[in-house]
Amino acid sequence: MLAAASSAGTRLRAALLMLAAAVLAACASSGWSVPAPEENPVEQALRLEGVSPAKSALVIYRLEDEKIWASGGARIRERFTPASTSKIPHTLLAYEAGAVTGPDEPFEWDGQKRFADSWNEDQTFGDAFQRSTVWIYQIVVPRIGAARLTEGLQGFGYGNAEIGGPESITRYWLEGPLAISATEQVEFLSRLARRTLPLSARSYDLAVPVMVLEEGEGWTLYGKTGWKSVEGQMDIGWFVGWVEQSGGPAPGTYVFALNMDMPGGMEEAPRRRAAVERALREIGALPPSP
Repeated sequence: MLAAASSAGTRLRAALLMLAAAVLAACASSGWSVPAPEENPVEQALRLEGVSPAKSALVIYRLEDEKIWASGGARIRERFTPASTSKIPHTLLAYEAGAVTGPDEPFEWDGQKRFADSWNEDQTFGDAFQRSTVWIYQIVVPRIGAARLTEGLQGFGYGNAEIGGPESITRYWLEGPLAISATEQVEFLSRLARRTLPLSARSYDLAVPVMVLEEGEGWTLYGKTGWKSVEGQMDIGWFVGWVEQSGGPAPGTYVFALNMDMPGGMEEAPRRRAAVERALREIGALPPSP
């Protein structure tokens, strides 16, 4: 099983490299930065949700037949700070290291008012994932420890796997040096969806259920948004995850990763998930809108 998963991962990396090379070649020969919208349903979906294909990257990968849909040209391999999408690997590592007992472990609010109202109260570790509560992860991540974090991120193939020095232990996923590309997010999440990461069954069983965003008849959407906001730099929005669909015209498991420039800051945040869900509907990975 592990050999098969490794082979699948190698084929995915090779296919993504070929895709990026083909897009760059097309740019050089034709002057187009990406295929015309009528030829690329993913790019068309982005445009319809107000996301520029020239300032974003979206990769979708179907596990069963290894088919890839993509938009963004060379940007699909460009690394960006993952922000709160890092809560996926951090949650897995927290359980594997015993830094947290489970999703029901409580955390007491310290009374300090923070960015989001939903952060300003007592909550569980499971709540913290779903609400993207930064201060709780700033407690949990140091518990894992620098050595185990580095080893774990490297084992996951999670971007550059860099956490910086001791002064960065509560900020490295928000401001850097940790960085990852859309294709690397897809490679990591494909292993998560297949359960071939170097983790115990218990860690999967505790972590994966809290990643569910929405469910319908015959499908489940898992994922996490992210927003990298550092003064003096372009804001970057993320939405990553996967869909498991057992029905419809195109059943399968679809892994996805989007990053996009957000010059308007948080006002543009709703476009992250909206653009990806439209693209997933276009290729049959989600049922049509009611």
